[in-house]
Amino acid sequence: MKGISDAIKKARKIVIKIGSNVLSDDNGTVNKDILHNIAEQVVCLMEMGKQVVIVSSGAGICGVGAINKWSRRGDVNYKQALCAIGQVELMMAYKEYFGDYNIHVGQILLTGEDFSDASRTLHIRNALFTLVDEGVVPIINENDSVCVDEINSIGDNDTLSALTANLWSADALIILSDIDGIFDKDPKTHKDAQLIAEINDIDETMGRIDTDGKSSFGTGGVVCKIEAARTVNNYGIPMALLNGKKKNIVLDVLSGNGQGTLFIK
Repeated sequence: MKGISDAIKKARKIVIKIGSNVLSDDNGTVNKDILHNIAEQVVCLMEMGKQVVIVSSGAGICGVGAINKWSRRGDVNYKQALCAIGQVELMMAYKEYFGDYNIHVGQILLTGEDFSDASRTLHIRNALFTLVDEGVVPIINENDSVCVDEINSIGDNDTLSALTANLWSADALIILSDIDGIFDKDPKTHKDAQLIAEINDIDETMGRIDTDGKSSFGTGGVVCKIEAARTVNNYGIPMALLNGKKKNIVLDVLSGNGQGTLFIK
């Protein structure tokens, strides 16, 4: 995967989005081995002189794992409560795993309004630049405990990661999902699905692939990932879609191994 490898090598500022479908086990609780491995890979990137911002899903599943109730309640108030509990658990995990390398983390919770207000975007940029300049890894998530309406809600963390990459003027966006990249059809249901290694024309690709379906724990789906790519590509930022469940996937594609899909204009 020379294209993805070159994009990551050239990038100094990288946003990495980690989906809830990557962090969750089959029963919906957090897979700590995967989370720890992602932290290890981020540390390796930092040792190469790169700055990394993480956009992380997983507050809801962390909340379920912490108190083991309310998971089947459909009421939005319980979902808000689970996310409030889960944010603490999620950050504790990041703090522990990055702490193994003497690296601090900082939490930033955002809403849709934050990206439409000039004063707020300036403050977000200042916070990000200060944290990364001091070697701290920012962990960004949507403020799910308050984002319950169309005004506040960003919608999904694929979109949030793209908005963050543009705001921070990142050099690359990496989205870690539970698939190897973009296929011409759903690889989970079609054995003959073909991986598309590089996409230069999103509209042309959207017209010829099957984008139906979502993972059981994720909310973004393939369409949201493609639209996230469109958002950053419009700012000249390449995006790589990789399978975050595979150990060392970022380092593997960086070395020219592994597979994924690169979106680049």
